[in-house]
Amino acid sequence: MNVVIDTNVLVSAALRPVSVPRRAVTLVRGRGHLLVSLATLTELEKVLRRPRLDRFAELNTRIEFLAEIVLMAREVEVIEPVVACRDWKDDKFLGVAVNGRATHIVTGDGDLLALHPFRGIPILTPADFLAEVDPPAAP
Repeated sequence: MNVVIDTNVLVSAALRPVSVPRRAVTLVRGRGHLLVSLATLTELEKVLRRPRLDRFAELNTRIEFLAEIVLMAREVEVIEPVVACRDWKDDKFLGVAVNGRATHIVTGDGDLLALHPFRGIPILTPADFLAEVDPPAAP
């Protein structure tokens, strides 16, 4: 399983350790690979360093989460750029997915979700990703 997780989901996971986004990240860590690029990691670091997030989690906690992401991630070189999303800033996630042969893209972003599936890659919310990959056991 090779998964691209967008910045907003990763930030939510960093700020809320008990959350669906954190469960999605934990699942990817245990069962597959998180695919990133220099551009996606740079964006994540910039967002995690924003002072307005201090009220949700200390900077140290956010930077530790970033370090965990860097250690678990597999960096993808985007040789074939993708231009397909109505919000051009989200194309970097599609580029990582295509070049890294992702099995899933996990996002809460409507601009990306509108493309589901993209070149055969499912684009799912964190909850839908968990339901597909780790469905609850039947009673």
